[in-house]
Amino acid sequence: MSKKNIILILLVVLSVITFLDRTCITFASLEIKADLGIDQSGWGWVMSIFTLSYGLMQIPLGALGDKVGHRWVLALIVVWWSLFTGLTGIAGGLMSMLAIRFCFGIGEAGASPCSTSVISRWFEKERVGKAQGFVWAATRLGGAAAPFIVIPLVADYGWRFSFYLLGAIGMVWAVAWILIYRDKKHPKTTQKGKTQQIPWREIASHRQFWIICGMYFFYAFGSWFFFTWFPEFMKQGRGFSADELKYAVAIPFIMSMAGNIAGGVLTDRLTRRYGVKTGRKALGTLSLSVSAVCMILAAFIPGKMAVFIFLSLCFGIFDLMLPSAWALCIDLGRHYAGFVSGAMNTFGNLGGFCCSLMFGYLLKETGNYNLPLYMIAVMLLFSAALFAFINPAKPIVNEEQ
Repeated sequence: MSKKNIILILLVVLSVITFLDRTCITFASLEIKADLGIDQSGWGWVMSIFTLSYGLMQIPLGALGDKVGHRWVLALIVVWWSLFTGLTGIAGGLMSMLAIRFCFGIGEAGASPCSTSVISRWFEKERVGKAQGFVWAATRLGGAAAPFIVIPLVADYGWRFSFYLLGAIGMVWAVAWILIYRDKKHPKTTQKGKTQQIPWREIASHRQFWIICGMYFFYAFGSWFFFTWFPEFMKQGRGFSADELKYAVAIPFIMSMAGNIAGGVLTDRLTRRYGVKTGRKALGTLSLSVSAVCMILAAFIPGKMAVFIFLSLCFGIFDLMLPSAWALCIDLGRHYAGFVSGAMNTFGNLGGFCCSLMFGYLLKETGNYNLPLYMIAVMLLFSAALFAFINPAKPIVNEEQ
């Protein structure tokens, strides 16, 4: 097996761990709220505080990986968040839970931008979409596996034990990464003999940079619903039992996993055949638009089976665009892909923060689980519109300078 494939497997495993750790809390939400006495609005803060720190640290950690290298940076990031995954199990109330989740988000923030930067150094431009597709599909595999792992653990051993176990798994991955991975410099960096400083002002002054950040902000309104409130929506809002919930949550994540793999293959094939504009942005705009329609139908049509079908389709279809979005960070950012992807994901997580918080407050004020879905559908349409204005053929940074 080639070195690059071994690295891809490590990144895939990391993505599974990332989302197991991240979504574990959503499947234990009812038990945690009852144990710690947290109400709906307070739980909205628990869900969103992670998103806030996760979003704020994307740029610094992505830039740090670009500048220093990803062997030790990524390992230390995983050790940090695994520690706070375990510490979640000792939370005694709302304030301690908020502090632990905030610190947990700081660590997880570095995973996606550093993984993207690793891919940009090890994979050819024509194959980065496929590599991103596998990495992001693995995150959804983690989400799909979570109910089958966490729900039985919570039922048999209590919610605190599940966090101890998942924290230990992350520590094992960090050791394996240090033993196997060695940094590979970007070709330009190698020729110059030293790492260049990131051109912050040039990047921040480029219109394309802000469009991609805005696109991801609105996309995250949809994705973070599935990462935070989705299990409770299905259980409390549509009456799924605990046994039904395992499949009702897992299957949409499996659809998303398939969407990521298909999206990665499609964006690379379309790019090779029709050029980068069609290969990246046409796929993204179409999938986001169709997913918005599915979200509206899920809110409008009553019944358990209808919401299950339309939300499964929604998650699978809008994640067709995810490999394209992250491949755009490589197209536009070139060897500053870690910084650009970190910035994009910062805005995405600010969108996720708004979604998680607004969902909780809307639920508390109205008691209507369907109303927030209409809000999410509108945000997906905004994301589709912005995706149409991205021009991946024009890099943000002029590398000839």
